[in-house]
Amino acid sequence: MAIENQEKIKEDIGFNVNVSKKIIRLINKDGSFNVDKLGLSKIESKSIYNIMLTIPWWKFNLFVLVSYIVINTIFACIYSLIGFEHLGGLLGNTFFEKWLDTFFFSAQTLTTVGYGRINPIGFGTSTVAMFESMMGLLGFALATGILYGRFSRPVAKIRFSKNALITPYKDISAVMFRIANERENQLIDLDVQVIVSILTYKNGKEMRDFRGLELERNKVSFFPSSWTVVHPIDKESALFDMDFEELMARKPEFLIIVKGYDDVFSTNVHTRMSYTYDELLWNHKFVDIHSFDEDGKTTVDVSRLNETIKL
Repeated sequence: MAIENQEKIKEDIGFNVNVSKKIIRLINKDGSFNVDKLGLSKIESKSIYNIMLTIPWWKFNLFVLVSYIVINTIFACIYSLIGFEHLGGLLGNTFFEKWLDTFFFSAQTLTTVGYGRINPIGFGTSTVAMFESMMGLLGFALATGILYGRFSRPVAKIRFSKNALITPYKDISAVMFRIANERENQLIDLDVQVIVSILTYKNGKEMRDFRGLELERNKVSFFPSSWTVVHPIDKESALFDMDFEELMARKPEFLIIVKGYDDVFSTNVHTRMSYTYDELLWNHKFVDIHSFDEDGKTTVDVSRLNETIKL
């Protein structure tokens, strides 16, 4: 049964089996795939909405701030070209002071605040102000929707140990790594799947060989603390009879997908990660990170998730 599962996973993995001269990881630390698609424009490959939802928070905040300044600068220049005399209530004396007043009037119009000190005079300025206020209403509605989408998007924040271990286990060896939930929310029915990519030769050509790895336990009902995921290297394992030097020569990469049910968002979430051959530690074991407080409550020190000791 294990061999049949390995062959099925081997066919369904979705990655190219060919190997480049410079071997790099298939899945990055952030879970993204290390694959570039050519022949597609940015619009075809990724929508603006998708970009706004997935970019880091600092990039999103910077984009909103820069866009806000640029839009107000453009409208301030338009009002300046029409003429400062068409804006009543300007207090500036120099051109730059008047332009700054115009810039802040644009910000008030765009946000529909309208303090009232500066007002448009004439058809041209009033028309520009009308379109700017409409753009502001639509733009902030769009920005608010994206902001809500970023906050409400369910994401599994699983912390992985820095290294995977190959260590003695029940008279054999095993591959191990450790995970923990970084958030206070609860994940239930957590499922882990591990696939190893190793180099092999077929018809004199170096290729990737993907094999599913049977786990000691691939599912837990509750995930309140940490979980050490274990693949026993027994006779049915794709890594059986390989010593550490031979395994390193095959340049393995362990591809991991973790899926579970988030009880806060009431939906399934997942995350991906991989360990490459240079992130394996031989003959190490994880340090116990569980303890009890004075009230007898179990504590888990997630900051020590990466700690190991050499055997």
